Amino acid sequence: MAKAVRSLVVLGDSTTVGVGDPVRGGWRGVGRLLAASFPDVGYLNPSFPGARVASVRFEQLPAALLAEPDAAVLLAGMNDTLRSDFDAVRLHEHLDAIVGELVAAGASVVTVRFHDHSRVFRLPGALRRALSARIAELNEVIDAVVRRYGVGCVDLDLMDGAYALETWAVDRLHPSELGHRRLAQAFANRLAELDCAVPKPVSLECNGGIRITPLHHLAWLVFKGVPWLWKRGRDFLPFAATIVYRSWVGKAEQGAAAGGHRPVEAYRRPS
Repeated sequence: MAKAVRSLVVLGDSTTVGVGDPVRGGWRGVGRLLAASFPDVGYLNPSFPGARVASVRFEQLPAALLAEPDAAVLLAGMNDTLRSDFDAVRLHEHLDAIVGELVAAGASVVTVRFHDHSRVFRLPGALRRALSARIAELNEVIDAVVRRYGVGCVDLDLMDGAYALETWAVDRLHPSELGHRRLAQAFANRLAELDCAVPKPVSLECNGGIRITPLHHLAWLVFKGVPWLWKRGRDFLPFAATIVYRSWVGKAEQGAAAGGHRPVEAYRRPS
């Protein structure tokens, strides 16, 4: 018999905040859309923009555990890939602790593995290769934790419409309303596969959001896009320069050689 979900928690960064799906008074997004599938559920979303995996562990997880969740959704890690202090081993420690504590608390957990973001958000070649290498390493960490605990996982690379323009907001970094709905639907499907009762399906029909106009695109580019690229580019550029250097000396630009890439066995904790 399927488990009734009485408490749902959603943990993560600006995507789980709902950025990209504006409504009157703020953001809606994947969390609220998913919660609507569980009538009368206790819903908690302590996510905040810019959150890294360590932030989720130390700032969001304690509140999530107090909610005694039956189901938990976790989406975090992209902000880590864009920082100069990226450390896959430390990332694994944090992610393993988050998922392990949620599972120990009795929650059915669903997380994500990330898509090739450079196919959505266009970057110069060196930055694109560097980001792809980081995402590959992040995904290996996520895969190791998913295997260890047997939790659900949404592969964003394989999600329906993952690379369609209508899935993405004006910044190409966050999902649009349709993208949030697709993501919420994928989470609901994974929770159902984990024997959680999902009383109401997630609708893909867009409604209730604020219509995005060309003015929104221009405003984002001027006030958000360029400053964001400048800030993150300065932090990420040294790693990209390493990728370029290694290509010059004939070493592999991707996979194990990119950024000191560690084999997945390095992230596995002993049983």
